[in-house]
Amino acid sequence: MSLSFDPSTLHTDLFIGGAWQKASNGATFPVENPATNEIIAQVADGDAEDAARAIEAAGRAQAEWGKSTPRERADILRRAYELVIASTDRLAAIMTAEMGKPLAEAKGEVAYGAEMLRWFSEEAVRIGGDHTTSVDGNTRILITKEPVGPCVLVTPWNFPLAMGARKIAPAVAAGCTMVFKPAELTPLTSLALADIFRQAGLPEGVLNVVTTSTAATVVEHWTNSGIARKISFTGSTGVGKILLRQAAENVMRSSMELGGNAPFIVLADADIEKAVDGAMKAKMRNMGEACTAANRFFVHRSAVEEFGEKFAKRMSELQVGNGALAGTDVGPLIEQKGLDKVEGLVTDAIAKGARILTGGSRPEGPGYFFTPTVLTDVTTDAELMTTEIFGPVAAITPFDSEDEVLRLANDTEWGLVGYVFTENMDKALRFSAELEVGMVGLNTGLVSNPIAPFGGIKQSGLGREGGKVGIEEFLEYKYTAIAV
Repeated sequence: MSLSFDPSTLHTDLFIGGAWQKASNGATFPVENPATNEIIAQVADGDAEDAARAIEAAGRAQAEWGKSTPRERADILRRAYELVIASTDRLAAIMTAEMGKPLAEAKGEVAYGAEMLRWFSEEAVRIGGDHTTSVDGNTRILITKEPVGPCVLVTPWNFPLAMGARKIAPAVAAGCTMVFKPAELTPLTSLALADIFRQAGLPEGVLNVVTTSTAATVVEHWTNSGIARKISFTGSTGVGKILLRQAAENVMRSSMELGGNAPFIVLADADIEKAVDGAMKAKMRNMGEACTAANRFFVHRSAVEEFGEKFAKRMSELQVGNGALAGTDVGPLIEQKGLDKVEGLVTDAIAKGARILTGGSRPEGPGYFFTPTVLTDVTTDAELMTTEIFGPVAAITPFDSEDEVLRLANDTEWGLVGYVFTENMDKALRFSAELEVGMVGLNTGLVSNPIAPFGGIKQSGLGREGGKVGIEEFLEYKYTAIAV
C-alpha cells in the first residue's frame, strides 16, 4: 500500500533540549502498520542514559520557562493549534498508518487534539489567585498559583495525538517543562506533534520526548530523578498502580486516567433509535479501543429483542478494512495480543451461554482485524463482563428492574463513564447521581469534550483532564502572609 505521506519526512529520533538526537546506544525499534503488518519506520529506542539527558534538560529549562508570561505561553499554544489544523491530512495519515483507525476518524482526532491546544491557550491567561484579610485584621492574605515544575507525561497508543495534546497543552499553559514518553506502538504521531511545538516557538528543553521499547526503565528513571515534580499517565490500571507507587516514594503530584468498563443502560422507556445511535458511538469509536467504550450493555427485558436486532443490523453494515482506504468504517486492532484477547473473550462468553447476533470472527488476510460483534444473553460470569474488552464487541445482558441494573452497573472496580438512555428526566437524574462513575452520558454515546473535566473514580483514576480544572493539575498554590 502506498502511504499518503512521505516516510522520509517522519521524525524518528528522540527530541531532547530542542534538538533531534539518536538514542545514545544507537538502537531502534520498528513501528508496524496493523492493517498490513508492514514496517513503517524504525524509531530511536531510548534508554536510561537518554532519560537522564531528557529530565536534566527539563530541569534546566524550568526556572526560565516558569517565569514566562501567560500571553507568551498562550501565543505558543495558539500557533501550535493553527499548525495542527494546517497539518490535518498529514497527521491523520500518519496516525492511520501506525494505529489503524479509519482516516476520517483520525481527522476527527486531529480536530479534537487541536481544540485542546486552543482551549488551554485561552486558559493560560486566566490563571488567577486570591486576596483577602485575616479575620483579626492583622494580616493580608495573598494566594498565587505557580507551575508545579517538570512533569512526566506518559500516553497510550489508542489516541496518539489527542492524548499528547491533552497533557502537553495544560502543562505549557501552566508554565511546566516536560519529559514525554509516547506509546511504543504509536510514536510517530507524537513525534510529529513535538515538531509542531518546535515550529510554534516552544523554547528548548521545555518539551523533551523519549521513545523507547523499555518504558519501565525510562519512566522509573524520571520518577526517581529528584527533578520531576508531577506525573500524568493515561493507560491501564495495572501500570497506573506501579506508577502511583513510584510517585508516592518521591511524593510527586499524580494524575491518572486508567481503565474503564463502561455500562450502557437502556431503560424500558428509552427511544430505541436514539439508543442504537448512541451505542454505535459509545462502542465503535476507535474500533472499541477506548477507555470510554461501552462494554456492558444492560437493556430492559421489554426492549432487549428490538434493541439487539437493530444494533446488530447497524454493526453488520460496517465495512471492515484498511483505514487508509475510502469506505472503511472499522480498522484493525492494534496488535496480535489485542486480537487474541478479544477472540478469547467472545469464545468464553459463548461457552457460558451467549448468542452471536452478528460478527464473532477474524477475517482472512493480513492485519489484526475482528468483525464487529454483538452478543446477547451474556451471563454475568462471562469474562468480558469484568474485563476491559478494547475491541469491537458489544455484550448485551437483559435486566428487569432499575435497582437491579444499578447494582450490576456499579459492580466493577472501574468507574470512568456510564451511559443511560431514557425519556424520563427523573430517571435520568437518578441514574446520573447513583452511577459510580466520573462521567455520565445521558441519551448520548459521546462524552469527550475539551471544555469538560475528563476522568474517573475508583480504579479508573485520579484527577481530571480538560475543562477549567485541567490546568489546576499543573499548578501549586502559594500563600503569602503580609503584616498590616
